[in-house]
Amino acid sequence: MKTRLIIFVLAMLTSCQFQTEKQEYFADRSQPFDQGWLFAKDSVGNAQQPVYDDSKWQEIELPHDWSINDLPNQNDEHIIGPFNKRSLGFTQTGFTMGGTGWYRKTFKTGDGLNNKQVTINFDGVYMNSDVWLNGYHLGNHPHGYTPFHYDLTPYLNPVGQENVLAVRVKNEGRNSRWYSGSGIYRHVWLTITENIHVVPWGIYITTSEVSDKKATVNIQTTVESKQPLLTNMILVTTILSSKGQVVGESKQELALDINEAKIVEQNIKVTTPLLWSVETPHLYNAVTEIKKGDTVLDKINTQFGIRTIQVDAKNGLRINGNNILLRGGCIHHDNGLLGAAAIDRAEERKIELLKANGFNAIRSSHNPPSSHLLNACDRIGMLVIDEAFDMWEEPKIPDDYHLNFRDRWQRDLQAMVLRDRNHPSVIMWSIGNEIRERVDTSGLRITKQLAKEVRRLDPTRPVTAALCEYWEPANKDKKWSETEPAFELLDVAGYNYLWQLYEQDHQQFPDRIILGTETLPNEALENWNMAENHPYVIGDFVWTAMDYLGEASVGRAYYDKKERNRPTMGWPWYNAWCGDIDLIGQKKPQSYYRDVVWRNRPIAMAVHEPIPDGMVENISRWGWPQEWQSWTWSGSEGKSLQVRVFSRAPMVRLLLNGRTIGEQAIADTSITAVFDVPYQPGTLKAVNVENGKETAVIELKTAGIPHGLRLIADRTNINADRNDLSYITVEIVDENNQLVPNFEIPVQFSIEGVGEIAAVGNADPTDMASFHTMERKTFNGRCLAIVRPKGNAGVIKLTATSEGLIMAQILIKCH
Repeated sequence: MKTRLIIFVLAMLTSCQFQTEKQEYFADRSQPFDQGWLFAKDSVGNAQQPVYDDSKWQEIELPHDWSINDLPNQNDEHIIGPFNKRSLGFTQTGFTMGGTGWYRKTFKTGDGLNNKQVTINFDGVYMNSDVWLNGYHLGNHPHGYTPFHYDLTPYLNPVGQENVLAVRVKNEGRNSRWYSGSGIYRHVWLTITENIHVVPWGIYITTSEVSDKKATVNIQTTVESKQPLLTNMILVTTILSSKGQVVGESKQELALDINEAKIVEQNIKVTTPLLWSVETPHLYNAVTEIKKGDTVLDKINTQFGIRTIQVDAKNGLRINGNNILLRGGCIHHDNGLLGAAAIDRAEERKIELLKANGFNAIRSSHNPPSSHLLNACDRIGMLVIDEAFDMWEEPKIPDDYHLNFRDRWQRDLQAMVLRDRNHPSVIMWSIGNEIRERVDTSGLRITKQLAKEVRRLDPTRPVTAALCEYWEPANKDKKWSETEPAFELLDVAGYNYLWQLYEQDHQQFPDRIILGTETLPNEALENWNMAENHPYVIGDFVWTAMDYLGEASVGRAYYDKKERNRPTMGWPWYNAWCGDIDLIGQKKPQSYYRDVVWRNRPIAMAVHEPIPDGMVENISRWGWPQEWQSWTWSGSEGKSLQVRVFSRAPMVRLLLNGRTIGEQAIADTSITAVFDVPYQPGTLKAVNVENGKETAVIELKTAGIPHGLRLIADRTNINADRNDLSYITVEIVDENNQLVPNFEIPVQFSIEGVGEIAAVGNADPTDMASFHTMERKTFNGRCLAIVRPKGNAGVIKLTATSEGLIMAQILIKCH
């Protein structure tokens, strides 16, 4: 593959939003369209017709995911909360149910819509949606993750009359390898413009010149007209700093005839620019106006970041001239207890958690993420590989997207790139994951088509795809060397679980840029060593950064009387359990190990739980031993427990209650020392020893008996907005206020004031229960309640109680 040098600047197109550091504001041309919807499950005849009687339908708001709603139980032993043992998706979708769902919304054509162009924008609907307005079929959109929009203008009723919008969503058959959710699970907007306007996704910002002294910002704006020839119009683009100061401006005359679309290019100089990076995610705002005299006909605010990216096999990946290694994690799109519902704060919190735990990059496996998740990445400073497809023409399961790929790939690829190509966080496009036909004649043809289309739409970013070994029976006789033609068509070679091949492939293909697009938790050190030691390896992305619904038991560890590899654990597993972060946002043992691998923590320690007599631990490829950051093992006194210490120091020392248990030198090829320690309560301490001196210490202390509950909110001051949330962790503590781990008890919740409980849950991958009750059992001493404002300013009071323990309360202020 030829060496590619890529230098570019990325910007975030919010289409119709102006975003400050803490909030988002919609410009006049667009408004949220999430409220006032009605919903009904299962097939409904003629629901697309305006005269249909929907008076008994459920009132809901968007984003909405019906797959996490409790199922009718009627004492059915196969049903627990939203989980059904008869689910077609089985473990892949976490035993949840799809089906057909209908949405309807009634709204009046007000004076503000008269003689205007009206467009409805869907950020994501899972899946196979059909949309009608006043009985007119606007279109069908099969893909469950790409955005789409329809022109409502020709079908709106006259001013003062009501319009009925109907959406049918069909999540049918076996169509997903993970939990997809069901319904209109992302935001919907209504965009209202004059007959001359900027088209959807019609602004594209790059930078041809960047230095500390100046930057040249190139802006391409696509303007279209729906009326006869207009003259004496001006396109004005003003660049503002984050403080609102004007730092550049350009004006250009416009003349468009009816049904004409035109791309207008403007170049604006910015002096002493503040560059966007992971460490300093500085953002600017471009205000685009179409003006006729003093009248503003259209206006869009676009946030963007100025920065350069260079990547090649000799020097690796550089942002603004500085080398960076991708400390990456793959993520799925769901938000745990909230299902697939892309509530703004849930998307933002996910990125905050990952950055706080050392990640600087995510891979949106295996589909485009929500707009708001990318907004959060831009603002917080998180790099993104934006991925389009999990399959092409060949299926992975019978009813997946392969049924629509031939007819729809170009439209869906365009939707991803045009919507996302200006986000400063997006650094790479991925066109596929573990594609079956990846090196067949058809696969090479498709690779060439997809890569060509991506580069046509955005020539500034590299194109990648994730390739793996030949796991399919039809390809079992193929060798890895046969992937060469596929990699030749890509800018960055994505390797799934193949760090052992990096060095030998580099010898044969010295210009190949290699990225670990999926890696195993227990091979974190090996993968990171490759990235640290070889510039042609630009990072790795663990599977996965965070636990997710579906693909249940992928990261299983379980006890059996013998060693055996069970493909899945089956019911009642519903959670993948392979993440560094668990389903409620807490660090798991592999995350502490990774902290040391990434040199973010000098020392960490984990204790393996007592293994039942006569049992053997079985751990999947993606799993981790059943070890915890705990020295509380009541009932195991005198029994030998395995303690692992993770350190970059040459030697570690282990002490129990002040007495030295032992010292171990750590080999250059490892960061792990293993001790067997007879359990007795007290303090277990691990110490780094360097040049005879103790340099870092980690301690685990035995907790007492449960005494009370403690509530910890991620934020106690939030917006009085339905898109905000407060995540409140419940912990069982002893009389010294220390967490009591490995303790499972039911906790009851009550709430007062201007909020409601959106969901409750714990991290246990096998604890099936409703997410919508007022009680939840703890797991490892914790559970979680997610509180959502009702929309009014005031105070929310959450109370948690459990029999025999001191209750806890917390106040959340909504502004």
